[in-house]
Amino acid sequence: MGVSLSKGQSVSLVKGGGGTLTKVRMGLGWDAMKKKGLFGGLKTQSIDLDASCLLFDSANQLVDQVWFRQLRSNDGAVQHTGDNVTGAGEGDDESIIVDLVALSLNVRTLVFVVNSFTGQSFAQIENAYCRLVDETNGAELARFDLSGSGPHTAQVMAKVTRDQQGWTMTALGTQASGRTFRDLLPAVAGHL
Repeated sequence: MGVSLSKGQSVSLVKGGGGTLTKVRMGLGWDAMKKKGLFGGLKTQSIDLDASCLLFDSANQLVDQVWFRQLRSNDGAVQHTGDNVTGAGEGDDESIIVDLVALSLNVRTLVFVVNSFTGQSFAQIENAYCRLVDETNGAELARFDLSGSGPHTAQVMAKVTRDQQGWTMTALGTQASGRTFRDLLPAVAGHL
């Protein structure tokens, strides 16, 4: 069982028993709240949340991005597994796998963001979370609850930063607005 993080908390990504992680997966899950239908019944709506990973260098310059329109980073170390446009199903609805060993040495920070491509606010989303998983054994390392209804259409979920000791994940949970990662760059800049 992983660590349940609150906004602003960090966790070192050193494996229990020593060693460092080599491959991690950021999973995003959500459900659309049911809406009242025409005759009073509950109707399922489709909400298209999109997970993206932004790669920054030591000068805090964006050097690459992985999102539903670019499923692989230029160095091949970051891979988006595909776009879920409804949130239907159990478990992670979208995942981004990061090979920390293969990641270009000039990448210092990875920022994970989520946005509502269809424009619905987080007030219409429930059971939303992001989690970091050790991809080599499936163990959940950390989980951050993203639920928190409000008028925002995006969130800066978490960042993973490289230093001399290895990698650290920090839960951010900053509310923002935007339909793609490009709209979120000003909100991301405050966390680099």
